[in-house]
Amino acid sequence: MSIRDIVILPDPVLKEVCAPVAAVDDEVRALLDDMLETMYDAPGIGLAAIQIGIKKRIVVIDVSKDEDEKAPICLINPEITWTSEDTSTYEEGCLSIPEYYEEVERPAACKVTFLDRDGKEQALDCDGLLATCVQHEIDHLNGVLFIDHISRLKRDRVIKKFAKAAKRGEMPEFKSRRGNEPATERPLAE
Repeated sequence: MSIRDIVILPDPVLKEVCAPVAAVDDEVRALLDDMLETMYDAPGIGLAAIQIGIKKRIVVIDVSKDEDEKAPICLINPEITWTSEDTSTYEEGCLSIPEYYEEVERPAACKVTFLDRDGKEQALDCDGLLATCVQHEIDHLNGVLFIDHISRLKRDRVIKKFAKAAKRGEMPEFKSRRGNEPATERPLAE
């Protein structure tokens, strides 16, 4: 296992659509392990393969609390087959858009089908933070970032700030979440 570099906005690879995985083999399982190690190291609660530059439909998620035992979920070729009409709003962040958080409204629950790390078909009913995280990560596989769900003005401002910082070889600075409170949760991410 190894920690991979995370692709950061404004890298255009983040807007690309990922290809399905043809077969779940040892190479895919090794990638899943690297993705989990990278996600935990960041730290984050989700990571899509495109966020480490791999254009495959693979996602890892772990929404367990820091004090609980790890509960990783590996989703290969995930597909959302149902979403609720009810919505919920979470303050989302992204490992590819570090230190930026914004409230995003999404369906409160969803059902996802996928292949597990053994290549077996699975279905998972998700609600709460897990539903938000699953939708956020599958968006990545389709070239969609969480900032695509916020106002154009805010999105353009964030992209411009990251583009300027990238030219200088730096990371942009943002005000801490909710005023002056320090960030205490691991960001959703991708």
